[in-house]
Amino acid sequence: MSKPFFARHKRTPKPKAEIKAKEAAELERRQARKQKELAVFGTEPKRSPGALAEREIWWCQQYQWLKGQGYLLRSRYAPDWVPSWEGSKRNPLDCEDGPAMVLGRIMDATRLSDGLYVSLKVIEKSEHPREAEIGRYFMAEKLASDPKNHCVPFLEVLSVPNEDDKQIIVMPLLLDFTKLPFDTFGEVIECIRQLLEGLWFMHKHLVAHCDCMWMNIMMDAKDLYVEPYHPVEPHMKRDFRGYASHYTRTQRPPKYYFIDFGLSCQYDTSEENPLEYPVLGGDKTVPEFQNNINIRLNPFPTDVYYLGNVIREQFLDTKIGFEFLKPLVDDMVQDDPSKRPKMEQAVEQFDSIRQSLTTWKLRSRVTDKYKYEDPFEHLYRGAAHWKRRIGFIVKRVSPIPRLSE
Repeated sequence: MSKPFFARHKRTPKPKAEIKAKEAAELERRQARKQKELAVFGTEPKRSPGALAEREIWWCQQYQWLKGQGYLLRSRYAPDWVPSWEGSKRNPLDCEDGPAMVLGRIMDATRLSDGLYVSLKVIEKSEHPREAEIGRYFMAEKLASDPKNHCVPFLEVLSVPNEDDKQIIVMPLLLDFTKLPFDTFGEVIECIRQLLEGLWFMHKHLVAHCDCMWMNIMMDAKDLYVEPYHPVEPHMKRDFRGYASHYTRTQRPPKYYFIDFGLSCQYDTSEENPLEYPVLGGDKTVPEFQNNINIRLNPFPTDVYYLGNVIREQFLDTKIGFEFLKPLVDDMVQDDPSKRPKMEQAVEQFDSIRQSLTTWKLRSRVTDKYKYEDPFEHLYRGAAHWKRRIGFIVKRVSPIPRLSE
């Protein structure tokens, strides 16, 4: 056994005056709330370490209902929760039930029927009317079984009782695709291959993601870890009894997924050149969005830019030795959207690059451009890498790890 390595949706842009008015109203609401708290408490209330954050309260209120639906939240959110550190000198942040959830819309849970760890995402239908619909579309039997489908699986969509506008999307528990280090160039190549393939798959089925920046790319890391990791602090074991050790991506190849279809658009075959007003996602560097956002554009070339920029920012600009990706990235991030390749062409170009790489290069260690390694650390990491490398060669493990499909 290998040892672990430590339908179409047109959007009319809101007038700037309306946007500013909305922002002003929100600011006024927050200031009024702050003044009310000052009047009651005399000083600004401070949340004690480990105490429930405001963004967690709603989920606590759903605990019993979610349990009835077959999903169990962690003990922190139970009605009868007693902090495990209470009555002791332990730091709450050193306890399993101490860290607060990071994003108010996302919660983790355990599916009671089989023990699967899942993510729960609450959405407002009025804000993102297509998200559940598009996710379900890619879960159709013919599409869900296609290995080229890298859209996060929607296991179930729940309607929240007494809150008609809210839905909860149930998905597998996933991890940020950059959270664990890439050990070899081959691991990076496989990651990029899956992402290019996955976006091409979406485009073939006439869906533009419209926000496929790095934060919306995840991986299924459950097989990478020796023991389950904590959903809020993944460097820790789920029970917080020590650090979570993991394998390399060569030892346990993960599958990568695109998440968050809140801004996505779906079209039919009659629309050869669909046009949308710019939808500003997480990546603010899109060239065509820098000037006039009142011009309707085809969203598919923008997707190409988004993914090209992910490759540029996560690998080409920050890791040593990835210059061979520059021709592909340069094509994908051209200022003129009409000059960017279609995803099918990007996949073909990448495949040619991949075939040109030697086995030696693919098995080489990935190092950061801007992360300093002292001589001892460099020697230690290099020796550990060579040990793994020789083992893979002896066992004839492919330098490009592939999922069993």
